[in-house]
Amino acid sequence: YGAKIRAPHALVMTFLFKSGSLREKLKSIAQATFAHSRNLAYFVFTYKGLLAAQARLQRKKIPFHSFLAACIGGWLVFGDNNPINSQIIMYLLSRILFGLARLAVEKGYIPQPKQDPFPLLAALVWGTVLWLFEYHKETLQPSLQSSMTYLYEDSEVWHDLSDFLIYNKRTDSK
Repeated sequence: YGAKIRAPHALVMTFLFKSGSLREKLKSIAQATFAHSRNLAYFVFTYKGLLAAQARLQRKKIPFHSFLAACIGGWLVFGDNNPINSQIIMYLLSRILFGLARLAVEKGYIPQPKQDPFPLLAALVWGTVLWLFEYHKETLQPSLQSSMTYLYEDSEVWHDLSDFLIYNKRTDSK
């Protein structure tokens, strides 16, 4: 699963934003794919093992087991702050926030919105990220910085249609 998810992403990001030879780019893609796959495999093994151990020790399965097993697995496997783990954690965080908001409505902790809150969320997310990009760029994750630099700064200079199809930073003097 990690290879299925990471390989296409690494391929696109590497060829869009990284310099170097084809060999170096392919090596980078393989390393990112391997790290993502390995970490997911380690986490699943750790999580499932800890779930089984807790259920056996307490002779039943309780909801807290899942939380505890995942916390331990998350600490052990994803606790190293590197680009792969960072991306996975950010991905999960966004999904968690959506899930918790839905759960809060479902349980009645917050009222069902009268209208779809998504347009407001979209506005606040984009307003915040562009403000951070413009005034506090260093606080953003490096791959997000690269993407935003490409979209909002590099796009101010272009040479021909190939700038939009390949990459608009020329290394040769054309």
